[in-house]
Amino acid sequence: MAEHPIRGLMDVTLEKIKQMVDSNTVVGSPINLPDGTTILPVSKITFGFVSGGSDLPNKTAKDLFGGGSSAGVTVSPVGFLVIQPGANVRMIQLTDTSNNIDRALSLMPEMFDKITGLIKKDKPEPPTGETE
Repeated sequence: MAEHPIRGLMDVTLEKIKQMVDSNTVVGSPINLPDGTTILPVSKITFGFVSGGSDLPNKTAKDLFGGGSSAGVTVSPVGFLVIQPGANVRMIQLTDTSNNIDRALSLMPEMFDKITGLIKKDKPEPPTGETE
């Protein structure tokens, strides 16, 4: 049985979407600064896809098909992931953090740094071995 023409339309459209949207679109190429800081742009991608068609009745030709497909892609910048030397990581958001999950995720690196600082403070310093 021959492949239906709508399959070809869908395959071409999905292949074009793959070319436009890959992992480098979500997390962009790193920007390296002279002081050792690395900045990663982060984006949100939304896309929609539709495809349809119909076999058309015709007395002279037996396989008439009419169809089409379409896709839409939106890339919205969300923020920047800033990685500084010494394992200091921050998320700088460009969008409004209106929901609690986004707000909590954006505070995670800062909270990790504070907890690490508290743990280091609580540990007694080892003796230096010097005598007076």
